[in-house]
Amino acid sequence: MTDTTTTRQDWQSDQEVRWCPGCGDYTILAAVQNFMADLDIDKEDVVFISGIGCAARFPYYMNTYGMHSIHGRAPAIASGLAVSRPDLSIWVVTGDGDGLSIGGNHLIHALRRNINIKVLLFNNQIYGLTKGQFSPTSEQGKKTKSSPWGSIEHPFNPVSLALGAEAGFVARTIDMDRGHTQDMLQQAYDHKGSAFLEIYQNCNVFNDKAFIKLTGREERDINRIDLQHGKPVVFGPDDQWGVVMDRGAARIVDVAEVGIDKIHIHDVTAESPAAAFALSRLSHNPIGPTPVGVFRKVERRLYETTVQQQIHDAQASRGPGDLAKLLTSTGTWTVE
Repeated sequence: MTDTTTTRQDWQSDQEVRWCPGCGDYTILAAVQNFMADLDIDKEDVVFISGIGCAARFPYYMNTYGMHSIHGRAPAIASGLAVSRPDLSIWVVTGDGDGLSIGGNHLIHALRRNINIKVLLFNNQIYGLTKGQFSPTSEQGKKTKSSPWGSIEHPFNPVSLALGAEAGFVARTIDMDRGHTQDMLQQAYDHKGSAFLEIYQNCNVFNDKAFIKLTGREERDINRIDLQHGKPVVFGPDDQWGVVMDRGAARIVDVAEVGIDKIHIHDVTAESPAAAFALSRLSHNPIGPTPVGVFRKVERRLYETTVQQQIHDAQASRGPGDLAKLLTSTGTWTVE
């Protein structure tokens, strides 16, 4: 093991960072680079894999191994790498279009299999790279270049989707809160298994101030719900509002009216994702009180561990494989 004491500069590549001025991606990149510098890890043991979109430039800017892959397929490529090289720290960088549209199928299966990859989904609720069409997370009624009369589609809730896919670790953060983002990155890194982190990311060109309810000085105090394990779910300038579970659904109440004992206690380790899912439904889009933080953190057996065990057991009982014999076994024929 070499000396792994590093600085942010050690994790910066020699490539010019090219996003639109003011893009939230700059803040996320800085948070990730600072976070990596604090880890006791070699750069050669870290891989960033992306698909297509603004967020997909990410691997170019990290001084690690990486791959700018094809549209929506980053989770599939990362899955193959994780199974063959479980010693690596593998990160997927994707966007709401790349990860939830063409890549949605790959994403949910990587999460349900519990492959040890960390998925960072930059959600700006718009297609940025292709210049402003509505995305799978755009709100209904959103007027864009591809929906001039307003989008009629019901949007995905990324956290709900990840919880439904049984991801072991699910969290949400905001690009402008670098400290919170680095905390979520650390917890995702420490988790053994699939980890999904949604990052609300401002696109100041095509969807500016989409998350102003959570980032504005006046708005954030009454809309941001900071989830903390083992504590009541309360929010507001004086924690005057809270969340209760009412027949399986999360509901916002006045703490003074119902009493603090009635407020839901957040448990990220709960085996059932039901309560976490209910919390994720409080705000389908960040237009009102919206939870951020860790929704779920439950460990399960790793997919790659089971695969490696099956290979070991097969070799122990049958000996080393013979590829030539396999290829010429049953089901072959000769064409003359």
